Amino acid sequence: MGTRSRDPRVLLDAASAGDRGALARLLSMIERGGDDARTVGRLSSAKGGTTYTVGLTGAPGAGKSTLTSATISLLRSRGIEVAVLAIDPSSPFSGGAILGDRVRMQEHATDPGVFIRSMATRGHLGGLSLATPEAIRLLDAVGREWVLVETVGVGQVEVEVAGKADTTVVVVNPGWGDSVQANKAGLMEIADVFVINKADREGVERTARDLQSALEIDEAMGAWLPPIVKTVASIGRGIEDVLVEVEKHRAHLLESGELAERRRDHLRLRVESALKQRVLATASEHLGLQSEIDGAFRDKVDPYTVADRVFAGVTRLGGGE
Repeated sequence: MGTRSRDPRVLLDAASAGDRGALARLLSMIERGGDDARTVGRLSSAKGGTTYTVGLTGAPGAGKSTLTSATISLLRSRGIEVAVLAIDPSSPFSGGAILGDRVRMQEHATDPGVFIRSMATRGHLGGLSLATPEAIRLLDAVGREWVLVETVGVGQVEVEVAGKADTTVVVVNPGWGDSVQANKAGLMEIADVFVINKADREGVERTARDLQSALEIDEAMGAWLPPIVKTVASIGRGIEDVLVEVEKHRAHLLESGELAERRRDHLRLRVESALKQRVLATASEHLGLQSEIDGAFRDKVDPYTVADRVFAGVTRLGGGE
């Protein structure tokens, strides 16, 4: 009954009762954006509050999916319900996710305690940076205890999305490169735990030393120094160690008050993102934003003047004039 409904309230009740189809429809609403997405967001924000979110990012081929799958197995062995958001690039043809979740994590597909969803930017204003946090809030609202957010690569959007988790795990390989590459990708900034996967390969100790040196001289490091864990995810080696470090980081965040601070910052970013998109949508729909841009290009008007003029129009609309 819930799965067939188009009412977000009905679907949320059904999803909270374990209806996976209803949950999938709600996530589709979030991805599409619009009024339904906003309704889902409002309803979800009033529920939950117990989910812990772990982001996993790193260069393509680092073994993130294998690590994610092994982590799911460990969490499930402890009776913990888990959801995975697999962040994929959008197909230029269909707008859907290129990489399917069943291809990467088939062994968990039939487990009712695991929910896996591939997410793409699709047509959502603000793309993944807005849709992913809303999807996390929804999964929290329906009772998933852990949410793993796995990204395909280390592009700007993917690093940004992974960095919005409670704990961010950065996955690298032996010989992946020096700390300069890590800094360029923005990984040193967001990492709470480093995992050197495929640690049965040559060069693992050098990679660990390079990362450790970079972390020790990084002036931006606070009270938490990201640990470095070595794993061979394909055979399950080191996965327990990863979870131990994630739990240590979680305890640190709770004890220091940083968890509440992080989540407050995440909410601020969500509000700012939603606000920006609403202003842009209003300017495009009611104020002819593209015509303003075309005119500015023709008349060589600076962007600040155009922005001031458009913003003044948005303000007038907001005041009901």
